[in-house]
Amino acid sequence: MARLVRSLRAAAAFVDGAGLALIFTKRGIPLPSLWEAVAGRGVVPFAEAREDGGSTMTPEARMVWAWKDELAAERLACAGKHLGDWPAVVSLGLLPSLYALSGRRGAPDDFRDAVLSPLEREVAEAVLAAEPPVTAQRVRRAVGRRDAAATGRAIDSLQRRLVLTRAGTVEHDRAWPAIGYDVLARRYGDRLRRLPGPDPARAELAAAVRRSAGDGAAAVLVRVLGFSRAEAAAALAAGPRRGS
Repeated sequence: MARLVRSLRAAAAFVDGAGLALIFTKRGIPLPSLWEAVAGRGVVPFAEAREDGGSTMTPEARMVWAWKDELAAERLACAGKHLGDWPAVVSLGLLPSLYALSGRRGAPDDFRDAVLSPLEREVAEAVLAAEPPVTAQRVRRAVGRRDAAATGRAIDSLQRRLVLTRAGTVEHDRAWPAIGYDVLARRYGDRLRRLPGPDPARAELAAAVRRSAGDGAAAVLVRVLGFSRAEAAAALAAGPRRGS
């Protein structure tokens, strides 16, 4: 039985070993999760009852809730909605391969060469111009938008496209700290100086997914990473490869 994660450094080591992991387990997505690394595969509740009739997070939930942000804040892993709509963590060793599939060069302003919606472009420029971490509220003010939902959708889309990433949290006067964002290629620029070509990148991603997802690897590559079925089959056949 694997030892349960009980420190931030151990959480970082878990991500390094997994390559790609979800924050919380998602039915139908056979990727490892930080939640299972902390709580195990038994039935551990996210919340528990208090004596006053309310509820509070379990110790395992508090650890995951804190570490998902601290991993990003301390640059121990790349965290955000980078795998579809699910909050996830990516090891810094695997990040160049994931980023290579964006087709961009790995510079902080390379999103200017991508096809973005007008709002997405405004949001990306606002985050690039600001001192990170930048909250969604600051982004809305910078782009002059009152529609929080639309701005939130743009931020999520830019995370999926690896333009933005989480950069920890920002304290404010509400109950929970606000999520802070940064331009991914600025935050991890030292990791993106040399990007592999598309085929080696897909092969390395496939190898990481196969280690954790086994027979479900092809489905994960297609559903989560956006490979075509032919690309998934070729990448899995190629085996692990590094370099460009």
